[in-house]
Amino acid sequence: MYAIPGTTRTNPVEAAPALAVVSGTPAAAAHGHTSAAGQPPRTVAAVLADSQVEAVLDELDHDLVGLKPVKQRIRDIAALLVIDKLRLGMGLQSHNPSLHMCFSGNPGTGKTTVALRMAQILHRLGYVRKGHVVSVTRDDLVGQYIGHTAPKTKEVLKKAMGGVLFIDEAYYLYRPENERDYGQEAIEILLQVMENHRDDLVVILAGYKDRMDTFFQSNPGMSSRIAHHLDFPDYAPDELLHIGHMMLEQQGYRFSNEARSAFEQYLQLRVQQPHFANARSVRNALDRARLRQASRLFADRNRELNEDDLCTIQAPDILASRLFNESIPCPTSAPTAASRP
Repeated sequence: MYAIPGTTRTNPVEAAPALAVVSGTPAAAAHGHTSAAGQPPRTVAAVLADSQVEAVLDELDHDLVGLKPVKQRIRDIAALLVIDKLRLGMGLQSHNPSLHMCFSGNPGTGKTTVALRMAQILHRLGYVRKGHVVSVTRDDLVGQYIGHTAPKTKEVLKKAMGGVLFIDEAYYLYRPENERDYGQEAIEILLQVMENHRDDLVVILAGYKDRMDTFFQSNPGMSSRIAHHLDFPDYAPDELLHIGHMMLEQQGYRFSNEARSAFEQYLQLRVQQPHFANARSVRNALDRARLRQASRLFADRNRELNEDDLCTIQAPDILASRLFNESIPCPTSAPTAASRP
């Protein structure tokens, strides 16, 4: 059995978590298991008031566009944990539920954000001590030489204890085509810790759905330890537009009416391009639009600018994207310098 130095196993419902901050949101300082009258909580409302879990669920609804199946699954998991606390408070039989998860979907669909919120929920309900998230990839776990993988993996696990270990593109841990690959050693250590420390660590594996399915078929031991599989769908065009508005608003910008129409056209073109990454691609497109806006304003040095000038993305800032030029059919003659993107 692999031991992780500096860790102790604790009953999550007995631990009193200290104040923690995950993604800028403070967790409750201590989750007592008795009401103000000294009695265990007897209602769902009492547990929610004590743990403030509902605030995290509301943030999830507010901060993430769409993803209704994912949000509902997170609420279902939260409900299971709340009922488990009520059972425990009444002296009923209660088993620590397996909470290891798989988040499958394309890039930019909110997997990391949901992992942060999940860590908050687990912490506020007392299922992990700290509620932090340690995000890693294969390179953080697997060494290049004999004897390097175990220390690297154990060090990551030590940092993640009391919280959530988020392994992005987890299928890269398994490379059967390379006989000298050490990923299998990391998987074996993870399997041991996921079983023996499941009351103090939640592991979330993430990646493309088809590759995660193949990974689980090749690693039945890992598959058997994952209790919750959440599929993150791609965003629809109207959801991507909404995401764009939210991102601009957070940065103190807005679209003009013409720019909004232009960005809607941009999204219709972008989703058809290779390497589209949902909300990540939206953010990158807006960053480029802000650069073009800044260059446009910078060019007119003597013009007195007002707040509307500084805060509004105009249509030319969107239409200057090379995507619009690439979507125009090429003329039969060679393009002139002026017509190149």
